[in-house]
Amino acid sequence: MTVLRLAALRTPEEFADWYRIGADYVVHVADGMELELGSFREDAAAGVDAMRAGRTDVEPRIARSIAATLLADAAFSEPFCEWLPLWYELALAGPVTLADYRLTRLARAYAGDLPHVSVPHFSTPNDVLVEGRPALEHVSGFAERFVLADAVLHLEWFVHVARESGVDVPQTLVSRTRAETVAYYAGRRESLSPDVRRFQRLLFADDAWVRDIDEKYGLDSTLFDVWERLLRRARRELEHSDG
Repeated sequence: MTVLRLAALRTPEEFADWYRIGADYVVHVADGMELELGSFREDAAAGVDAMRAGRTDVEPRIARSIAATLLADAAFSEPFCEWLPLWYELALAGPVTLADYRLTRLARAYAGDLPHVSVPHFSTPNDVLVEGRPALEHVSGFAERFVLADAVLHLEWFVHVARESGVDVPQTLVSRTRAETVAYYAGRRESLSPDVRRFQRLLFADDAWVRDIDEKYGLDSTLFDVWERLLRRARRELEHSDG
């Protein structure tokens, strides 16, 4: 199987575990940072149950979380690919476009009459500068580009989905994490502050997201294996860092 199998997903039932895995990731990171979850843990479980039953008529706060998660996932891949070599971007262009369409279509079914549910803006390489130059100019090789891209974009994904789901994420922490992260992975900073390092270590648990999606949807994907390996290595490097 390949990632193309994901492009065939359409219904709430088919995306229920997709949302569950994303919600588990939000809870993992928020718990690790001792952020106030409010009712999100219970709301997410109710949302998964509703999706498995094919229902879109859920409480507004639950609908907002589901819609925000699917919209963020839909918007993530295209800017992420821009951080990587052109051959990679071109190879995934078709699956990315179709997955974007499927995710967005279902997200709109949950957004419904809610007040504005925004699509997050994810940074492209030209948005992220180090010493006045694009951050990518300070790294080389596929792995370094991949880790830098993920370190920036999974922060943006988490902040958007968590806040839309009712989790308070302090802006001071977000701003410091972004600044330190870019400098660190661009080789312009030797270490991360303890709380920033912990935040990024938790965020790099998206290796589990990749593994869980691969296993749940029976992809047996070589591409997902590569992603998981790179993310796991980045997480373990932070776990063993004495910075």
